[in-house]
Amino acid sequence: MKEKLQALRAEALTQVEQAETLNDLQQVRVSYLGKKGPITEVLRGMGQLSAEERPVLGELANKVRGEIAEELDRKKQALETAALNEQLKTETIDVTLPGRPVQVGGSHLLSDIVTEIEDLFIGMGFEVREGPEVETDYYNFEALNLPKGHPARDMQDSFYITEDLLLRTHTSPVQARTMGEYKGNKPVKMICPGKVYRRDTDDATHSHQFTQIEGLYVDKNVRMSDLKGVLNQFAKQFFGEEREIRLRPSFFPFTEPSVEMDISCKVCQGKGCSVCKQTGWIEILGGGMVHPSVLEMAGYDPNIYSGFAFGMGPERIAMLKYGVDDIRHFYTNDIRFLQQYHQV
Repeated sequence: MKEKLQALRAEALTQVEQAETLNDLQQVRVSYLGKKGPITEVLRGMGQLSAEERPVLGELANKVRGEIAEELDRKKQALETAALNEQLKTETIDVTLPGRPVQVGGSHLLSDIVTEIEDLFIGMGFEVREGPEVETDYYNFEALNLPKGHPARDMQDSFYITEDLLLRTHTSPVQARTMGEYKGNKPVKMICPGKVYRRDTDDATHSHQFTQIEGLYVDKNVRMSDLKGVLNQFAKQFFGEEREIRLRPSFFPFTEPSVEMDISCKVCQGKGCSVCKQTGWIEILGGGMVHPSVLEMAGYDPNIYSGFAFGMGPERIAMLKYGVDDIRHFYTNDIRFLQQYHQV
């Protein structure tokens, strides 16, 4: 048995030395040190030896097993080191190569326009308020002097979820909610930006989804001249000091009197061209004095409080400011279009 163990040792060490891969080395380990390996078989036959021979043979068997295991570990480390060195050779990074440019994104043009408008009105003392896009019929229509059956609702045909829930058609419900929250006890000076929805046919100037920013100022002794002053300040800061404005009579159910605001055409300087349809003016937003019924429904006494409201579309403003000719460009996610405005 001693001779057999010595022969197994020599044979195993030779196999270890000849192993070229970690898989080969594992096969040697299993073959010689496994439960069914020859060394284990030798140990099982020790029962046939005398009491004096067993300790000697057991010590030798353990020594042989230890030497083989030690050589297996040494060879494994050598193979792993060789494999790592080979990998490092093939995956070498040339630090002298020029760096790869990283594409940097930017904010959407509409987001920039909304932020710019917000900053402008915050500078005039307005706060920014937001509300739900899924709105009740009451806040979207009735609280704004548009009772059921009112013909003006046809202009704001929306997407209904139930008879009483719909996707809001304007951000005016945020104004109604805010006035209701204040219960007629304090002034309101706010703008409310957000997405709105209407059942409209998409074309170069219309979309079923668009953004809107509405403003509201309610306090004692608020006059139409205050509205004109705020809108004039907005036009000059946003479009340039040379811009002039004009207010034309109009109709909105929630304001009385109501106006449309035009700005002088920057292309022809008010002389008339194809952009302004030879009028010298471009329509930009609507507004007016808050209707007394709207104030009453929100808890304000119209004999004490008055106010003005206005609404504008950031898409239209962006189109006018940057010469965009199709509203659909804002939503088709064409990276070529969007990249033009990352630095404006």
